[in-house]
Amino acid sequence: EKFKTLKNEGNDFVKKGKYEEAVNKYSECMKLNTEECAIYTNRALCYLKLYKYEEAKQDCDHVLQIEDSNIKAFYRRALAYKGLQVRKKNMAGI
Repeated sequence: EKFKTLKNEGNDFVKKGKYEEAVNKYSECMKLNTEECAIYTNRALCYLKLYKYEEAKQDCDHVLQIEDSNIKAFYRRALAYKGLQVRKKNMAGI
């Protein structure tokens, strides 16, 4: 029950664009249940919005270990890789 409440609060924060707060809620959810893939893909989305590509990639990797056909995890991991590539290019160009 507490898990559901935290997840819904996290989702509400995402809708409002409050990604840091959403990350905190999803992280609390994970303390209660580490098997719920949606929490990880949701948190990965927040990390992408916060330009935390490495963290987003790790969350997606975790999901794909549990559920190797999770489309959201594949898609968001690809976005994370893309973000990391762009960051590398920008740093190389400095």
